[in-house]
Amino acid sequence: PPHGKKKKITQMPKEEIMSNDLLPAGWKIKESSSHPGRMYYVNTVTGKSQWDVPTAPAKTNTEKTHQVRALHLLVKHERSRRPSSWKEKNITRSKEEAINILKKHKETIEERAKSQELVEVFKEEASKHSDCSSAKRGGDLGMFAKGQMQPPFEKAAFGLDVGSLSDIVETASGVHIILRLE
Repeated sequence: PPHGKKKKITQMPKEEIMSNDLLPAGWKIKESSSHPGRMYYVNTVTGKSQWDVPTAPAKTNTEKTHQVRALHLLVKHERSRRPSSWKEKNITRSKEEAINILKKHKETIEERAKSQELVEVFKEEASKHSDCSSAKRGGDLGMFAKGQMQPPFEKAAFGLDVGSLSDIVETASGVHIILRLE
């Protein structure tokens, strides 16, 4: 640039922005498929995109709305409020059996997460083993606020640090383990 002036980020080619790490933390730049040559910005925390160049680090929308996002793996038992699932029409296992099954799933997740990304491991296990219909999304329940989930589940999810895995949580739906994402 002439006379030592800095170029504005909006005037720089995508490659230069990316190579200089000029975007605030938690953002990535992508080229629009509907407007070739036009760049947009993706908040890697929330997944939301925008045309305007970000000026501050990405923040979760939990900071202003008091919501969380979590994955869960549910194992139902004969006394669950609806003892059937996409996997099994009529669930007859005892609550104790469900807890033991869930303990094994948690151990598997924790063991595999020593060498792989925890979120990906959890999603794989939930998609195979969860009795909840959210299994098709890797156990992802999306964003939820207080008052939307059963009280023991809500208490556990809101009480977890982001990236933390819960102990076994019992609700009327069955027994769960929860991984808080946001």
